[in-house]
Amino acid sequence: MMHTTVGWHVEMEFLEDDQHTRAVAMVRLPDGTEVRAQGHAARHHTDSNQPRVGEEIAGARALNELAMQMLTKAHSEIDAASGRTSHPIHV
Repeated sequence: MMHTTVGWHVEMEFLEDDQHTRAVAMVRLPDGTEVRAQGHAARHHTDSNQPRVGEEIAGARALNELAMQMLTKAHSEIDAASGRTSHPIHV
């Protein structure tokens, strides 16, 4: 049995002000495809200003959207190769 090691690098960028955080996630796949997703977080006016928390929430939402796009892409490739319709399982 042959083993292959493949690595993906995900880049995250954040744009923040006192009330909002926007995250953009991007992964470049070995075939050159880039998949991008966004996530947002908004601080409630009664919460203390904790930029790290906004980054974690917005980042998690962007990564979740990135994961859903990757599942859709993979299933499209399965369908194209097999000639049938696959059904992704969303957890």
